[in-house]
Amino acid sequence: MDCGQQYRDSCYREALGATGMRQPFWPLYNLIRFEESGMRPMPELSGIFEDAVAEHLKVIGALKDQMPVLERIAGKMCVALQAGHKILWFGNGGSAADAQHMAAELVGRFLLERRGLASIALTTDTSILTSVANDYGFECVFSRQVEALCQAGDVVVGISTSGNSKNVCKALQAARDLGAITVAFTGQSGGSAAATADETLAIPSRQTPRIQEAHILCGHMLCDAIERTLCLQPAGTARRAE
Repeated sequence: MDCGQQYRDSCYREALGATGMRQPFWPLYNLIRFEESGMRPMPELSGIFEDAVAEHLKVIGALKDQMPVLERIAGKMCVALQAGHKILWFGNGGSAADAQHMAAELVGRFLLERRGLASIALTTDTSILTSVANDYGFECVFSRQVEALCQAGDVVVGISTSGNSKNVCKALQAARDLGAITVAFTGQSGGSAAATADETLAIPSRQTPRIQEAHILCGHMLCDAIERTLCLQPAGTARRAE
């Protein structure tokens, strides 16, 4: 048996002995495998997680400065829904998922049992998205839907962590031209979307993950405010965790 094999066997036994188990302690065994293959071992994960949590809490804590903006947005959404209008949402990638999430909370429910509220995500119909992208270009995938579905008095929410997504900005401008109330969810700079929107929720961060985490929290707070304002039910009817 060569020395390398003897070393590997001893490490394997050490991995077994680390837990007293019949199977090896896999984090240690995998580290051995990394060393054998010449691959770079995994970094210290606790530091990565701690940094993410610290930055997340910093960004979320700074949202208290955004309360006036959120109150104005919630008020405009409530007025629109009470008047029979709707809320449209759109964005790209993770922001597309956020758009669908928020529309679902309003059409379905957030915490209270109540009637469905008119809300549409413009990110879900693949036939529309692909046909418009093919015929007119990807910049038009949301604006074309705004032209078709949006009416004066609706609330239109464009979500872009940079604030510069061309299709989001184009759709916000189309909605504004139709007389809709326009809202931008962005990162710290606000980008071009801030110049187009009536209201801009600019998350104080330049890190896309932290901005998205704050967007979803703010979306949830808006849903909570809308339900409490329009659909408040007696105690005991709140939704429970599933």
